[in-house]
Amino acid sequence: MTEVREPQSDESIRAVMQLIDQGLGDIADRSIVSTSEMADLLLDVRSLLSRLDAEVHTN
Repeated sequence: MTEVREPQSDESIRAVMQLIDQGLGDIADRSIVSTSEMADLLLDVRSLLSRLDAEVHTN
C-alpha cells in the first residue's frame, strides 16, 4: 500500500532535515562541540519531530 503524506507532514520533515543540516554545518569545522550546543540541537530536532508526530496522530 502506498503511503499518502499530508503537505504539513512533508513540510515538517523538511524543517527537521534543514535543522539537522544547519547544525551539522555549524559543527563540521570544529573538533570540539559543547554539550549544551549538542543538547540544543537535539532538543530542536525533538521538538519538530514531536509536532510531526502530533500531526500524524490527529489525521
